[in-house]
Amino acid sequence: MKKITLLFAAVWGCFVAVAQTDYNFPVQKKIENGIIEGNYNTKEGLQLFFGIPFAKPPVGNLRWKAPQPVDNWKGVLQTKKFGPRPIQGIVFGDMSSRSAGLSEDCLYLNVWTSAKHDTKGLPVLVYFYGGGFVAGDGSEPRYDGASMAKKGIVAVTVNYRLNIFGFFSHPELSAEASYKGSGNYGLLDQNAALKWVQKNIAAFGGDPSKVTIAGESAGSISVTAQMASPLSKGLFAGAIGESGASINPTLSPVPLKDAEKTGLDFAKSINAPTLAQLRAMSTQELYEYYIASKRFGFPTVIDGYFYTKTVPETFKAGEQSKVPLLVGWNSAEIPGMAFTQGPYTDENYVKKVKEAYPKDYEEVLKLYPHGSEKEIELSATALASDRFIAYSTWKWFDLQRKYSNQPVYRYMFSRIRPPLADNSLTPGLAGGTVKRDANASKMPAPVGAAHASEIEYCMGNVYLVKDYAWTDDDYKVSATMEEYFANFIKTGNPNGKDLPNWPAALKDAPDPDIMIINVESKAVKATDDARYLFLDKAYGNN
Repeated sequence: MKKITLLFAAVWGCFVAVAQTDYNFPVQKKIENGIIEGNYNTKEGLQLFFGIPFAKPPVGNLRWKAPQPVDNWKGVLQTKKFGPRPIQGIVFGDMSSRSAGLSEDCLYLNVWTSAKHDTKGLPVLVYFYGGGFVAGDGSEPRYDGASMAKKGIVAVTVNYRLNIFGFFSHPELSAEASYKGSGNYGLLDQNAALKWVQKNIAAFGGDPSKVTIAGESAGSISVTAQMASPLSKGLFAGAIGESGASINPTLSPVPLKDAEKTGLDFAKSINAPTLAQLRAMSTQELYEYYIASKRFGFPTVIDGYFYTKTVPETFKAGEQSKVPLLVGWNSAEIPGMAFTQGPYTDENYVKKVKEAYPKDYEEVLKLYPHGSEKEIELSATALASDRFIAYSTWKWFDLQRKYSNQPVYRYMFSRIRPPLADNSLTPGLAGGTVKRDANASKMPAPVGAAHASEIEYCMGNVYLVKDYAWTDDDYKVSATMEEYFANFIKTGNPNGKDLPNWPAALKDAPDPDIMIINVESKAVKATDDARYLFLDKAYGNN
């Protein structure tokens, strides 16, 4: 009898171990527009709400209009699955979506919270994805909010319109808008989501007065944009930018007339010059025309509404949101061959520098020196990275420290990711992955941290990204970086117990502090800012 009992217990134990894989029970929240139902995950101790609509579907006559308030609903709206991601092509090899397909009906957000039934006052993180304003969505595993939520932060990711659906300008669109401008619909989507957070985040235990906005690449550019826009004043209390700012030469806004001409020229090229013709097109038609054009999206716009002037002009006038800022970039955003377009030889490097800076090449060669092949590789990588995105991010940092009374913290992420776990893949040009071509020349080993490589570290999501053969050191770097970010979201200051001290950059310091984030993180005085001062003049932003 005892043996039978033990056997039954063993079998029952196996049954429970196999069967008990769903740790969720339904939970409901009353928000402004109605009741939503998400999941309470008992294993993680988190409430999860995915696919919450924050604006009307931007379809039909709402295509290319500012987001409209969502209609109220009756009954209970199920919010347990990620909503559709914005219409987009396959652009970056490192994107891995968990969403339910693609649609113009894409304006949904997601919430992770550790709040109990009576929790109040938690700080809030609203994260905008990257992807050059042409790709991306809020369901990607590297943006997952669970790890931040476990640290007592309500984490929110937001979808916003992309490419031709999110940034298209046209004279007729400007004429019909109350503010007589067009474009920037993706940025206006983000603004609408921030307004939604102000009205509804308390239902998830969040404090609307403690919202920090953050993002990487185009998401970081978006954070700059929201700081510069008068429409977003008062909607957030802190900002985090990872590699990107809306400052020339990085996806900075153009004059409205230029954007309208770009849009009208495109419309004429597809034999649909009028707005009526464009809105009558199916999603498929518009998508195929856009893809066939081989355009990398459409520019953001100084529309007199979202953007009233350039970002440097806004900050110098003291008109930006004056909030604590944590900002930085990676040590090798893009390979040096993006600049040299050929081998790291002295002859080729000097030739390319002279082509790019015919009047100032001698100064450039001093700032980005040449000598051995390795020195040329490092200098070419630095120059390519600065021209691509590091300089614009530095300029944002410099503007905020000089033209606000708020603390600014700067970092340099330097951890080189381990090799790819899948030998059929190879690193792409700016942080992505592509299929390995057996006939292609081998890419040189990375000399620093690539573009976008910090996302899974700072969000605590290394374990969710299966592409790389992670080591204990990677988890150590992630723990450090996530703790800095979490502290900043909670207090406006990244410092905390058992972390290397991270000083705020002084307003007038010629060598402001920068936190090097790696296996052994440490704050150092800047040594390369002369490069950015030169580029500041070259790009006319000084």
